Amino acid sequence: MKMTINEIKERLQYVTDYEDEFLLACQADERKGVQLAVKQWQKRQVAKQKLYDRYQRMNQLEENYATTYSLIAGIDEVGRGPLAGPVVAAAVILDQDKQILGLNDSKKLSLAKRVELFTKIKKEAVAVGIGVVSAEEIDKYNILGATKIAMKKAVSNLNKQPELLLVDAVQLQTPIPQETIIKGDLKSNSIAAASIIAKVTRDEMMVEYGREFPGYGFANNAGYGTKEHLEAMKRLGITPIHRRSFSPVKKYI
Repeated sequence: MKMTINEIKERLQYVTDYEDEFLLACQADERKGVQLAVKQWQKRQVAKQKLYDRYQRMNQLEENYATTYSLIAGIDEVGRGPLAGPVVAAAVILDQDKQILGLNDSKKLSLAKRVELFTKIKKEAVAVGIGVVSAEEIDKYNILGATKIAMKKAVSNLNKQPELLLVDAVQLQTPIPQETIIKGDLKSNSIAAASIIAKVTRDEMMVEYGREFPGYGFANNAGYGTKEHLEAMKRLGITPIHRRSFSPVKKYI
């Protein structure tokens, strides 16, 4: 008795080799549904290969330094531009024996993919550290200074001491050797992982702030100066999480 189309689709989920006997048998099956299932399998393999190729390309920095350093932390931040909320940084030491496919600049990923990768990173990374600096501290130290503080906090919150820091576009004052990488979240898996951890963490914080301070749309705009947010400041005034040193927040103080 022939397998049903659904049974074939289910079994193809576990096929990884183009020379697999079951796949070859499916290719010889003339039923349209089976041929469609084979085409879908082929598309998935192409997509997986692209993810693998990008992972390998973005792992060159880590591989180059791995001959000298075994614990390499990627560092990135999110939240430099918003009018409200903290700046959040993350430091991630990836396990080079565990590939996490799909890593990329967090801004280029969907919410669902960011959350999926966030969970994988937290589970499989050697260490993850997060640093949060409040709006009040941003006003005190300026956004660049606050960003550096958040990054150093993230490093200090790692449960393992890194031997090298790969930092996205910022130079830190630290005794730990470091490399500053421009657009690092597109060039390094470790930095990309840090960008995802920081982004998901901050977005979740802004959802909570949205509940605490309704009317500003924080859950949707993450504190950025959207039309809804600007109109809310004009109508409701500012909150304790607004950055008073930022324009146009200043005029509502």
